[in-house]
Amino acid sequence: MPKGALTEAVYYILLSLMEPMHGYGIMQNVEQLSKGRVKLAPGTLYGAINTLLERGWISALPGEKDSRKKEYRITDLGKQMLQGELLRLRELLENGLRIMEGEP
Repeated sequence: MPKGALTEAVYYILLSLMEPMHGYGIMQNVEQLSKGRVKLAPGTLYGAINTLLERGWISALPGEKDSRKKEYRITDLGKQMLQGELLRLRELLENGLRIMEGEP
């Protein structure tokens, strides 16, 4: 499993896909979760989706024959990556708080 930080966009996309969602819904959800701070352009979103599909972190759900909207969901591997990122962020926060509060 790859180590390292997820980008903020990938973090929010994976978090959004804990429930099946289509691309536009992901864009809206990311903006809502970040209180408007993170806005994904379509090119950024679909580039990230293609990468996440290739890595096996998300999967496309079978869609209706005539529908242009594809829905995606997080895979077990994607959930593992998201959990690893949460642990990394928790460590960052705890270390920052400890040091800023003057503890060794």
